[in-house]
This record gives sequence, structure tokens and C-alpha cells, in this order.
Amino acid sequence: MQHLCAPWRSEYFSAKKDSCVFCEVINSKEDDEKNGVLFRAKHCFGIMNLYPYSPGHFMIIPNHHTDKIEELDEQTWFEMSKFVRLGVEILKRELHAQGVNIGMNLGKAAGAGIAEHVHYHLVPRWSGDTNFITTIADVRVNGTPFHPLYQKLKKAFSGVI
Repeated sequence: MQHLCAPWRSEYFSAKKDSCVFCEVINSKEDDEKNGVLFRAKHCFGIMNLYPYSPGHFMIIPNHHTDKIEELDEQTWFEMSKFVRLGVEILKRELHAQGVNIGMNLGKAAGAGIAEHVHYHLVPRWSGDTNFITTIADVRVNGTPFHPLYQKLKKAFSGVI
């Protein structure tokens, strides 16, 4: 297997965090642009994934810090569900996604990178987006710049909130 050097990821993995990265975003509204926040609602917010599986990959995160979905109140759960549905619509309309993977990894054993704060992933997909380079070279290519995608999705959310 070939290894692709991605030094920008070392900052994420080596950062010693005494606090939850999502709670830091919740408490730093002045950094929304830098953090890639797409929207803020009453009980949740949307944020671009800084290490996306595909261009446009974002997350919906409750404001309540918990690692258990069963601890989320009904209002939070319903609001998150509303934004998952809206997010799928926006990904299809704005990025012309042909499909969307929606997922939530609950706990480290389930593959959660940030296990202490539940969150949904919305990953836009296109036919052929997993091509030979992923299959043969075990490399994922993201050919779209982050900031223009962020601006496009943020604008789409601002029109409905």
C-alpha cells in the first residue's frame, strides 16, 4: 500500500484537547467562518467536516454535549432530523449529489473519531466517485476546494433558516 503524506492532519491528531472540539465551536460564534459553521439553529448546528470523505461532507451536531443519543431531548432530536432532511435536499440541489450517505458512529468501537459528542455525517456521493485510484492505490482524491463549497452550502442554509 502506498502512503499519502497529509501533514495537515497531524495537527488534528496531535492536538491535546482537554475540551470537546464541538463544544469549542458552540462557544466561539466569532470563529464560525474559520470553523466552517454552515448554520446555527436553536438545538443544533451544521459544520463542514475539515477532513471530508468527499467534497461537501458536513455534520449536524447537537448543542447538548453527550455521547448518548438517548439523552437528547425530543426537540433536539426532531430539529436534527429536520436538518438532516434539509441537508440532503441542499446537497442534491447545490452540489448535484446523486446520493448521500447519512451516518452516526456511536462510540469509539463504532468508529467515532469524536466519540464524546454525538453527531450526524452527511456525505454526498456521485456515481464513480470511488474509482480506480481508491481501489488500486488506496488513495482518496478531493478535487474541489474547501472554501467555495463552504460558501455555497452556507448560502443555501441561510436561505431556509
